[in-house]
Amino acid sequence: MEKLSFRKAQANDSEFVFAVKKEAFREYVEQVWGWDDSYQRKLHKRRFTVQDACIIQFRGIDVGFLATSSTPDILKVNQIYILPEYQGRGIGSAVMTRIIDDASLEQKSVTLQVLKVNTLGVAFYDRLGFIIVGESSTHFQMEKPSE
Repeated sequence: MEKLSFRKAQANDSEFVFAVKKEAFREYVEQVWGWDDSYQRKLHKRRFTVQDACIIQFRGIDVGFLATSSTPDILKVNQIYILPEYQGRGIGSAVMTRIIDDASLEQKSVTLQVLKVNTLGVAFYDRLGFIIVGESSTHFQMEKPSE
């Protein structure tokens, strides 16, 4: 997808990243645990400082963020969120396709987990070729094996 770019998240992006997560993910967290803003901010602060995060830009506008980690065999998508007003435009698919293609070049599988209540998310990853390889009481663990 043209007009899609990434930039490394900086310390001053922390509030934007939290706002994106809150807008895109709050409804699912509320269904499972209830949304506690104070707890979510603490969790965000802890994760934001240690995860390799980047800002997703579409036509020069910050529209979401992505956090990944990697081992010799696996590229793990820790978090990916797109602002609701930019969802449904193919941005998430384009981001995930790039991740899958990059991992494939390194002969890595891509793994992630998704809340079970996020049925749109589960269907999205299924369309991209991910399979459910495990589950907890709240999440499906999904994988796209290397090709």
